Amino acid sequence: MKVRLKEVLSEKGVTSAELAGRVGVSKATVSKQKNNKTMPSLDTLEKISEALGVEMWELFVSKNNLPKQQEQNTITCPKCGAKLTFGEIN
Repeated sequence: MKVRLKEVLSEKGVTSAELAGRVGVSKATVSKQKNNKTMPSLDTLEKISEALGVEMWELFVSKNNLPKQQEQNTITCPKCGAKLTFGEIN
């Protein structure tokens, strides 16, 4: 599964250096993650989503590419085909 960090950074107008500072990692680390050479840990994904003001799932799926309404709360694993259903958090 690829992280769409490059797209989200562009959408938010944030540079790799700015994100690195907000998350507490090196610019080189962000660059590797942005180019999908390494996968961020769950902890780092949480920090990235907070720093960019997006939900964690938005780092993987664009809002423009969400499935139809009845399937919006389901993500399908591209490797095994398993479906993960999630609910709205209040």
